[in-house]
Amino acid sequence: MMTWKTLMSPDSASPLMEQLTFLHDHALMILLMITVLVGYLMASLFFNKFNYRYLLEGQAIEMIWTILPAVILIFIALPSLRLLYLLDEVNNPLVTIKTIGHQWYWSYEYTDFANIEFDSYMIPSNEIEDYHFRLLDVDNRITVPYNSQIRMIVTAADVLHSWTIPTIGVKIDATPGRLNQISFLLNRTGIFFGQCSEICGANHSFMPIVMESISPEYFISWIHNMSEV
Repeated sequence: MMTWKTLMSPDSASPLMEQLTFLHDHALMILLMITVLVGYLMASLFFNKFNYRYLLEGQAIEMIWTILPAVILIFIALPSLRLLYLLDEVNNPLVTIKTIGHQWYWSYEYTDFANIEFDSYMIPSNEIEDYHFRLLDVDNRITVPYNSQIRMIVTAADVLHSWTIPTIGVKIDATPGRLNQISFLLNRTGIFFGQCSEICGANHSFMPIVMESISPEYFISWIHNMSEV
């Protein structure tokens, strides 16, 4: 979870987020090298007294500054395309969760297990406890097993929403009349926070997402308890 003065990306909780972080660092390193090179050339032009009155053309340098940016773009585009296809890859899911966005709360359906359904509302400020995060905690969390392939099917009941948890590298639009799906895998236990990232109305800021990653054994017990409710 992002906190005050956090300058870097949060610790990833899924292989997808690890790859997104690697791509970010890769592109940032290329950008840093370009910035240093261009800054050095500009500084040298400002402070030297060199001139060449017979300079009429420079085909060699023109070839270099035309081809080099194209090569740099290829070095950025190839990892980006690979990651784009990885994000859309859907493997054999162990758990399928249907997510429906409303104004302004989320509802979830575990259709694989006796059709478990519940709504998830933000906890109001006058009801939060010391262990809650203001404007981020909900009354009913999503619970998933770690080291298991999860498929999320997302739609909306009224307007556009966007189901987003940065720590696991997932951002998927919830569109009325359309089903979007995404697949992810959590590689550690924990509680991960997210929010709707599509401006969906007056209370857009007040429909947070909380996902709890637990062991498969505890997940089976949770499913059993939810089925009895």
